[in-house]
Amino acid sequence: MEAKEILQQHIAKTALLTDDQFDYFFSHFKPLSFKKGQTIISEGDKVDCEYFVISGCLKAFYINDEVKMYILQFAMPTWWASDFDALYNGTKATINIDCITDAEILCLSNGDREKLCSELHQVEHFFRWRTNKGYIASQKRLLSLMNNDTKKRYEELLALYPQLYNLVPKHLIAAYLGVSRETLSRLYASH
Repeated sequence: MEAKEILQQHIAKTALLTDDQFDYFFSHFKPLSFKKGQTIISEGDKVDCEYFVISGCLKAFYINDEVKMYILQFAMPTWWASDFDALYNGTKATINIDCITDAEILCLSNGDREKLCSELHQVEHFFRWRTNKGYIASQKRLLSLMNNDTKKRYEELLALYPQLYNLVPKHLIAAYLGVSRETLSRLYASH
């Protein structure tokens, strides 16, 4: 399936655009290809785009002063990724985004997103819906981190995103869960 068709199906779940409106919307995206391990955003960068994943898998992560990696998000096909704080507030990036696999993505600039939202009500509706879904997912993840032990968080992740376990190396899943690779191996063996 082509990038345009993938994005159109994704948008159509929430926003009704005519073919002409969608063509106009799509014309604002820039297709990009990245190789496994390639960096899209580095801490300290100026961030002017958000990225829609067509194929592959990205990770958004933070490395603390003790050089420990914390994964905030995996982004699989039809998911969006960016350093949204830096994008919306014009600050420097505090997180990094790189490619777990080769990836095809569509890049939309902040200026173009704002322009499209002001011109097309359905596009604004889509982005509001997407932001709300992202906020809810973040809130659920935070509550899970506060209330559930590692085994329960692991089971939730496996239930929500079973494809991650074939796509993402186990040490990255461990970093997402906030546990050691050894702890994850014990949990993985029990399933």
